[in-house]
Amino acid sequence: PLCTIKYNKMKTNFFFLTALLFQTILNYGQTVTDIDGNTYNTVTIGTQIWMKENLKTTHYNNGDSLPYILDTGQWSNLTTGAYCNYNHNENNGNVFGKLYNWYAVVDNRNLCPMGWHTPADSEWSTLEYYLGGELNAGGKMKETGTSHWVSPNNGATNSSGFTALPGGARLGDDFWTKGYEGNFWSSTSTSIPAAALRTLHNDNSTITRSMYSKVHGFSLRCISDSTASYINENYLYDGIKIYPIPSIDKIIIDCSETQNLFYIIYNCFGEIVLQGELVKVNNEIDISSLTSGLLIISLTGADWTVQKKIIKK
Repeated sequence: PLCTIKYNKMKTNFFFLTALLFQTILNYGQTVTDIDGNTYNTVTIGTQIWMKENLKTTHYNNGDSLPYILDTGQWSNLTTGAYCNYNHNENNGNVFGKLYNWYAVVDNRNLCPMGWHTPADSEWSTLEYYLGGELNAGGKMKETGTSHWVSPNNGATNSSGFTALPGGARLGDDFWTKGYEGNFWSSTSTSIPAAALRTLHNDNSTITRSMYSKVHGFSLRCISDSTASYINENYLYDGIKIYPIPSIDKIIIDCSETQNLFYIIYNCFGEIVLQGELVKVNNEIDISSLTSGLLIISLTGADWTVQKKIIKK
């Protein structure tokens, strides 16, 4: 009976890992198409799946057209969805995506492709934290080089694969900062006139959270309704040790050569169950309150992220 139990456990683990590998293959290099027929590459970052390009659609998913507004006075007084191209130049819309007001990106008819949505403020925070926090995440998200970003495009590595472009903004009557900033809506309203967004900059590696009027025009980067379930387990950097595995009530992360790391622990459903910063050589993390089973710990340094499976007994 004991041998049978062990065999069944091995078989279960084999099928589980096979499923994870299959999911990895499915998520790698996938594309998604909007209602207008525009096709977008996608990228998995942690447990999230993002489009690698800014949205370009001019229709909601039910086929309704989204109004293109030229008149500046009309644009500034809208309380319904609308879009435009930067400087009303169609080529800008083709390269950098359209600029949408907030009412468009939260409309129940949905601008994002089926199975995708406008990210909430909390989903941006998850991405930001996964990529090392406010000071470092922007560089890992920006497209490299100066083909689209104005020089110097400091800190741009695009190590996440997010490939952010600087689509600029429409602020009332004027267009601003194309090439200098990428501004991305969230679906989260912070007050009656304002909503949260994220901004990346050409001169630093930060990602900035701010609140702007819902009538302004910003880019939209969609996120999948699905959660990535695979484990991208790379070798840990030299000088980092995680033990004991399996663990009962705590794990130790030894960062003798690399400190000031961020960690996130996910359960098998891709939900964040613990997160924090590692600032000591030996860091003890209490996992006694977590449900037994497979967990995934993600460690993020200045310009890298690795993940490792751990078992909670």
